Amino acid sequence: MHLRAISPIDGRYAATTAPLRDFLSEWALIKHRVMLEARWLAALSEHPEITHVRSLSQREMDVLNSLACDFDSEAARRVKALEAQTNHDLKAVEYYLRERLRETSLRDVAESLHFACTSDDINNLAYALVFRDAVKNVWLPLAHSLNAGIAALARSNAGTPMLARTHGQPATPTTIGKEIAVFAYRLRRQLKAIEAQEYLGKFNGAVGAFNAHDLAYPNVDWQGIARGFVEELGLTYNPLTTQIEPHDFLAELAHSFMRFNHVLLDFCRDIWQYISLGYFRQRVKAEEVGSSTMPHKVNPIDFENAEANLGLSSAGFAHLADKLPLSRLQRDLSDSSAMRNFGIAIAHSYVALHSTQRGLAKVAVNREALAADLEGAWEVLAEAAQTIMRKHHLPSAYEQLKALTRGARVSQDDLRDFFNSLDLPQSEKRLLMELRPETYLGRAAEITLAALGDE
Repeated sequence: MHLRAISPIDGRYAATTAPLRDFLSEWALIKHRVMLEARWLAALSEHPEITHVRSLSQREMDVLNSLACDFDSEAARRVKALEAQTNHDLKAVEYYLRERLRETSLRDVAESLHFACTSDDINNLAYALVFRDAVKNVWLPLAHSLNAGIAALARSNAGTPMLARTHGQPATPTTIGKEIAVFAYRLRRQLKAIEAQEYLGKFNGAVGAFNAHDLAYPNVDWQGIARGFVEELGLTYNPLTTQIEPHDFLAELAHSFMRFNHVLLDFCRDIWQYISLGYFRQRVKAEEVGSSTMPHKVNPIDFENAEANLGLSSAGFAHLADKLPLSRLQRDLSDSSAMRNFGIAIAHSYVALHSTQRGLAKVAVNREALAADLEGAWEVLAEAAQTIMRKHHLPSAYEQLKALTRGARVSQDDLRDFFNSLDLPQSEKRLLMELRPETYLGRAAEITLAALGDE
C-alpha cells in the first residue's frame, strides 16, 4: 500500500486497481504515444508518393515496433526528463524517439517523426486506445462476472417468497429472486451499451483540414491515409473536426458508465436494506471487527464502500461529460487537464465492482426471516380478495377491503371470516381460503427465469 499517495486509487485501493495501471497510468499514455509516433513514421514509408520518407526494411519496421513493445519505466523517465526541458509532453515523446533512432539505421528518417501532425493527432488516438482497452480488458470482465453472480443469486431464489415493500410498507408478495433479477436485467442492458460504444479518432492536422499535408504533397490522398491509419488501430475515423477530436464519444461513454453506476448503486442500497430487514445474513469472519466498541456488529461495509465509489465515479463522469465536448473556437487546452481524470472515474467504478462482488459473496438468504415477515402480513392479500370480488361484480370491493385492512394488522382468521361472508362461488371462496402470503406470488419465478435466460 502506498501510504503517501494522495488519491486512494493509488493508495488504499492500489492492489485493487493494479490491473488498470497498464492502461490508465501516465506510463501507459506515454507508451501509446510512442507507439503511434513510430507507427506513423512506418505508415509514411509505405507510400512511395511521400518521397522524403524512404521505404523501410522489415528489420527497421521491427525496430520501430520494439520502441513501444519494449517501453519500460526507464524509457518513461527519459521522456519525462525531456518534458521537463520542453514543457510539452508530446514534443518530449518526439525528441525521445529521435534520440533512439539516431542509434539505428533509421537516423536518416528521424526528422520525419511527427510529420504534419498536431499534438492531438497523437493524443486523441492514445486516449481512445487506453480507455477502450481498459474498459474492454479490465472493467468489462469484472462487471460481467459481478452481474453473473447477481443473476445466479436471482436464479437460485426465483421462487423464494418475500414480502415486497412499496413506499417502505408491506405490499403484494414477490420473490427475492425476481427482485434481484430486476437488477441483473438492468445492468445487462447498460453493459451492452458500454460494449457497443464507438471510440473515435482524428488524424487531420492543426485545424482539421490537412493544411500542411496538402502543401507538402498536394496529390496525395491524405484523407484516405488518415482514415486507414485510424481504422487499423480499431478506432472509428472522425473526418470532420477542429484541432481536436471533439470528445463526444467520451461523453457518450461517460453517460453509459453513469447509468451502469446508478443501477448498481440502487442494487447496493436495496441489498443493504434487505440486510437491515434480516432478509440476508452476512457470513462472519472470525478475525474481522465490525465496530471498535460494539463487539456484536457485522456491518454491510462492502455495499457501503461500493456506494461511495460509485458516487465518486459518476460525479467524475458527470463533469467530464459536460466539460470534454466544449472547446473555445478551434481548441483550448482545458480538455487536456480534464482528460487526465477520465481514468480515475473508471477506477472508482472498478473499485465499486470489487466491493459489490466481495459483499455479494458474504450474504446468504435468511428464509426464516422472510417466512416470518410474510406470516405477519396477511393484510397484503387484500389485493387478491378485492380482485376476485370485482371479477364477480360484488359492490364496493375495494372499499370493503380498505375498511378491513388499511393501516391495520389482519390475521388469517380475520380474512377467512370475511371470505365466508362473501357471495362468491364455492370454488372462488376455496381459492381465497387456501391463499397464503407466501403463495400469492403471481408468475414471479417464471418471469425471473425467462428474463435471465442462461446468463
